[in-house]
Amino acid sequence: MKKYMRLLLPFIVLAVFVSLQPGPAGAAATTGAPDPSNKRELRAKVGEPAPNFTLDALVGKEFKKISLSDYRGKWVVLFFYPLDFTFVCPTEIKAFNGALKDFERLNAVVLGASVDSIWSHKAWQERGDLGDLKYPLLSDIRKDTARKYGILEEREGVAQRGLFIIDDKGVLQYLSVNNLSVGRSIEETLRVLEAFQTGELCPVNWKPGQKTLGK
Repeated sequence: MKKYMRLLLPFIVLAVFVSLQPGPAGAAATTGAPDPSNKRELRAKVGEPAPNFTLDALVGKEFKKISLSDYRGKWVVLFFYPLDFTFVCPTEIKAFNGALKDFERLNAVVLGASVDSIWSHKAWQERGDLGDLKYPLLSDIRKDTARKYGILEEREGVAQRGLFIIDDKGVLQYLSVNNLSVGRSIEETLRVLEAFQTGELCPVNWKPGQKTLGK
């Protein structure tokens, strides 16, 4: 028996040595030590700087690169929609376009975004579904921005109907998210935008022109 133990001893020592090495099979994996590579990417949060992005966009009939930081000094209304060539989405896109002067009066720009390519945006516009679109449609084809803003529907691979109001200093002031089937209210978006721009306390159902509760 002692003879067999002497023969096995080198293999036992080797096995113990290997088990103590770092790596997937080593101590770090078996003791529950955190893996830095597994950190979740921070998402957009109200009251904090909105995640920056740089995306290809269709602007009029041209393709351009657009970054959120391009609009510092202006308020930004960023809305995501699920897909081009669908049914609810063009009603929203055209409604924002129709109210563009109201947003501009409030020193705000409108940006639309989906996970479609810029070529899909262009083909959709050229088919005539969107009318004479006056604001950019962004292409988040890698889906990174939708993830950062916390509205990517992973199972479907599309963006939920997320709407974000970002102030002139780049801070996210408001967000709302609808599931895929229901569109948003332009009137409510304008109301909330103007309420935040007062810099004051606005009570329930406050409307522009009404008294606030002060600062």
